[in-house]
Amino acid sequence: MEKLMLNAIGEIKTDEGNFRVVLNKSYAKGLAGLEGFGHVSVLWWFSGCDSEDARSVLTQPAPYKGGPAELGTFATRSPLRPNPIAVSCAGVTYIDGENGILGLTWIDAEDGTPVLDIKPYTPSLDRVEAPSVPEWCKGWPKSLEEASDFDWEGLVFTP
Repeated sequence: MEKLMLNAIGEIKTDEGNFRVVLNKSYAKGLAGLEGFGHVSVLWWFSGCDSEDARSVLTQPAPYKGGPAELGTFATRSPLRPNPIAVSCAGVTYIDGENGILGLTWIDAEDGTPVLDIKPYTPSLDRVEAPSVPEWCKGWPKSLEEASDFDWEGLVFTP
């Protein structure tokens, strides 16, 4: 297979309850025109799970309580996958284009996590009016807003 080359464009910073993407200076101009978008999709690298063993995992035993006894990696949001890429939808709190900083409401990435890309959330391309999900996860929140108040402790992935 062909090898691909990826370069981090910046990193996640999380401190004192603040979440942001700090871009490498050479990518700061890429934030131009993002004003007015309320949400972004951030693609990031599960850097803490990037090992040969983690990249060879293709099934997960009972990753979610109440779910099947085993799921394929591509049916989970597990960090254990052939390419440890994650995507998170996050609200935008501010944009500092001069310094290449994008403030976020929250993101499920650790401090220092490499960021691969940022895309504006646009309902015409990113929202599905009536998505279907398996029976075992129909009780999960229906939106990002509902998810912030949901008790994930009993359902979260168990690596």
